[in-house]
Amino acid sequence: MNHEPNLIAAIDIGTTKIVAIAGRKLDNGKLQLLGMEKVPSIGVKRGVVLNIDETVASIKQAIASIEEKLEIKLKEVYVGIAGQHIKSLRNRGYRFIEGGLEITQEDVDNLFDDNYKIPVEAGEKIMHVIPQDYIVDNEMGVKNPVGMSGRRLEGNFHIVLGRIASVKNIEKCIRRVALQLNDLILEPLASSKSVLTEEEKEAGVVLVDIGGGTTDVAVFYDGIIRHTAVIPFGGNVVTSDIKEGCSVLYKQAESLKVQFGSAMGDMAREDMVVTIPGMAGWEPKEISFRSLAYIIQARMEEIIDYVMYQIENSGCMDKVGAGIVLTGGGALLKNLPQLIKLRTGLDVRIGLPDRCLDGDVPPSAHLPNYSTSIGLILSAMERPRRAIVEPELFGEVEPKWEESQRKASSKREKIKKEKSSYKTGNLFSGIKNGLVNIFDEKDVEM
Repeated sequence: MNHEPNLIAAIDIGTTKIVAIAGRKLDNGKLQLLGMEKVPSIGVKRGVVLNIDETVASIKQAIASIEEKLEIKLKEVYVGIAGQHIKSLRNRGYRFIEGGLEITQEDVDNLFDDNYKIPVEAGEKIMHVIPQDYIVDNEMGVKNPVGMSGRRLEGNFHIVLGRIASVKNIEKCIRRVALQLNDLILEPLASSKSVLTEEEKEAGVVLVDIGGGTTDVAVFYDGIIRHTAVIPFGGNVVTSDIKEGCSVLYKQAESLKVQFGSAMGDMAREDMVVTIPGMAGWEPKEISFRSLAYIIQARMEEIIDYVMYQIENSGCMDKVGAGIVLTGGGALLKNLPQLIKLRTGLDVRIGLPDRCLDGDVPPSAHLPNYSTSIGLILSAMERPRRAIVEPELFGEVEPKWEESQRKASSKREKIKKEKSSYKTGNLFSGIKNGLVNIFDEKDVEM
C-alpha cells in the first residue's frame, strides 16, 4: 500500500481565468476533488503568456487561495499548455528487427523515442508523441506488435509541437511562485479525459473546447487520438465583435453575451430589447436581442468553419460516428449546439467534467468551464510522477504523511553519509561517483 498522500495539484493558465486545482485518486480509480480556486487571468492572450509579472501575480493569488482553503503547502504542479503556437504533424518511423526475431517492448520503445529526434523548425519543441498504429512486414493496423515476429517494424505517430519560448515563459512563471513543474499537458488531451467516454472515442468523436482566447480541437477514432489543433479564436473575439457592433464598453459587451446572447439570430425575439446605460452625458442605448444574436452567430459560424477544416484535415470526416462534444466556457452560449448541428450535420452534445468525479463535488465542477482544469488532474493520475503537497492539517492524511516524512528523512540521512564518504576516499573515485549520481535522476518525460 502506498503510504504517501496520493494528492495531485495542477494549474490551468487560461486567457480569461487561472484555476488552481487539487485532487486525490481513489481506490475505485475516480477522482476526489479536494479544492478548486479561480482568479481572473491577466497577462495571457490567446493562451500565450505575454506578461510574466502579471501572470505570476494571478498564479500566486490562485495558489494562495487553494493553500489557505485546504491548509496545505503545494510543492509541485502539472500545468496545461495550449495557445496559437501549438501545431501537430504526422510521422512514420521504422526499425529493422535483427534476424527477424520476436518484437520486444524495447523495440517499440526505441521506435517511439526516435520521434523525439526528428528535425523541427528553429524555436519549436516536441511536446507529445502519440502512437497511432504499427505495421509489421506490411501487415497494417497492428495496435500492439509486441510478441509478433517480423523483420521490419513501422509506426505511425501523431506529434504535437510547441514554441520553446512559450514553454520557457510558463516554466518561468511556475518557478517564480516557488513551485516545481512536474509536466506540461496539452489542454485538448486534458479536456478529453474529463468529458469523453471510451465508447465515443471508439466510435469517432470530435472534442471542441471553446475557451476565452482559443478553441481547442481533438479528433478521436478507434480509441486513439488522431488529430489535435488550437484555433486562435474564442469567446473573447465574440465579445469584441459585440463591443464594436453595438458601440458599448467591453465589460458591457461581455454581460450582453452571457446574459442575453444567442448563437442563432432567427431564434432570437425581435421585439425584445436590452437597455445599456450611457456614459456620463450620453443617452442610454437600446439593443435588440435579434441584432445581438446575429453578431454572435456570424463569429461563431467562422469558428465552426475552422473546426470543420480541422476535422477534414484529420482524414476522419467520415469516421465521426459520435459527432461533436462541445465544452469550455463557450459551450454555455445559448443555442450554440443547434447552430453547430445545422452547420455541420453532426450530432452535438455538451460535455460536462463531472463523470469521473466521486465524493462531494462542488457546484462549479458541473460546468463545462472547468473541463480542462479537472482533465489536468485526471491526466496527471496516469503519469508516473505526482504533485506532492505538505499537509499541515489534513485529517486522516496526516499520519500517513508523517510516516512518509520519516522514510524521506531516513533516505536523506543515507545519502548524506554516502556523500561524506566521498571526501575521505580517493579523489578520482569521488569525482567518478559524483558524476554517476548526476545521471541517476531520470528526466521528467515531456
